[in-house]
Amino acid sequence: MATILTKPFGTMELDERQRLRFPFGVLGFESLHDYALLDAEQAPFYWLQSLEVVEIAFVLIDPRVFRPDYSLSVAPEELAEIGILKPEDALVFAIVTVPDDPRGTTANLQGPLIINKETRTGRQSISDDPRWQVRHPILAELAQVREK
Repeated sequence: MATILTKPFGTMELDERQRLRFPFGVLGFESLHDYALLDAEQAPFYWLQSLEVVEIAFVLIDPRVFRPDYSLSVAPEELAEIGILKPEDALVFAIVTVPDDPRGTTANLQGPLIINKETRTGRQSISDDPRWQVRHPILAELAQVREK
């Protein structure tokens, strides 16, 4: 176990299984490669905490929580770059934006974070499916799922 400093929780112990490597970084943060995946205090959210710059931390959600129809639609070569040969080898997350009024919280389904479960190597890709946009309203779409 390593001790790390995090934006949401301060100092904490990190299990090596929580450590992720993004060889290409995340869009806008291409120079940062080492992250930790942390459970958030409020399910179904997670934190992606940079291990290089403590101020960089992203809120994440599995898009299938509020969009059960979500499917990963990215170039196969991008998946191969991180060793993913079949969809079940991947964890998929969307970066969440939380505005001042949390009821307007959105998730970026156009730029999913894809993580190889086995090697804990990840990348952000751009979906080529026109259904997936940068700002999906989580609460509104969750309400639609519950109505069905």
